[in-house]
Amino acid sequence: MDPLMAPPARPIALDRHPTIVTPADGTPRTLGRPAPAPPVPQPPASQNGDAAKRVPAAHVLERMRMESLWLGYGERWVVRDINLPVRQGEVLALIGASGSGKTTLLRSLNRLTEITPGASRAGYVTLDGVEVTGIEVTELQRRISMVFQQPNPFPMSIFENVAYALRNDRGRRGLPLPLRSRRRAELMEEVLIALRRAGLYDEVADDLDRPALRLSGGQQQRLCIARALAVRPEVLLLDEPCSALDPISTATIEELIVGLRATVAVVIVTHNLQQARRVADHVAFMHLGELVEYGHSDQIFEAPKHQRTRDYVAGVFG
Repeated sequence: MDPLMAPPARPIALDRHPTIVTPADGTPRTLGRPAPAPPVPQPPASQNGDAAKRVPAAHVLERMRMESLWLGYGERWVVRDINLPVRQGEVLALIGASGSGKTTLLRSLNRLTEITPGASRAGYVTLDGVEVTGIEVTELQRRISMVFQQPNPFPMSIFENVAYALRNDRGRRGLPLPLRSRRRAELMEEVLIALRRAGLYDEVADDLDRPALRLSGGQQQRLCIARALAVRPEVLLLDEPCSALDPISTATIEELIVGLRATVAVVIVTHNLQQARRVADHVAFMHLGELVEYGHSDQIFEAPKHQRTRDYVAGVFG
């Protein structure tokens, strides 16, 4: 496809679902739920640094796919013709200089881009073979959770931060909420599971009533991850989750990310190339809205195929 020629698309109106545009070639698509994919062979672990400690996940299953995806605001396309898989059992890192479209692409996976007036989209984004615009948006955002760059715990206790997500999820699904007198006891097990999955339990278990805003920055970010994990999503989106954290907190969250990939598909946007190398199984390098190269982490960083990728990982620009 000519990068200067975009497929036709209708602007997204905020009071209705966006219109998904049929590809220019008119090829019909059937978006049903596919059979589970077989395990995908994993590359050997790198012999450099912490990446060598990464143990490949036993099973890899495709959960999402982007096909001929274009994203724009107004008359300008900021992401053009993206084709990428998102797999459980792997961490996918999106890398590239500022303005390359990484965050826009990430936010489109659970339809957060739609809240921006003038947003438009062409192509397909599927979750388990089903086009995401065919999934009710709150249900989609339960199944695809997002953690943002700056930790954003609610001004309440540690327990209530996680319990809020559980109550909200039950309400959205029309399930009965626990009676006030029994609420804490009924939610405690699920809260503790989420805190354990986020690697925070051992640090806060003795004081769940502590205000969340008194936690350190790294603990606050892990609490936000626990809140996202509490509703048991299938995909976890991370937008620069360590950019505001110290090296010790960053290392803790990186270890957490690698551990989570066995049970949830993980997509991370990062400007930190060393972080991408430490945590990612596959890497997608974007430049000015285009996907330049996608491959195993070791291949992207040690033997990139494209000159723009070589220049970026070598620090020539970005």
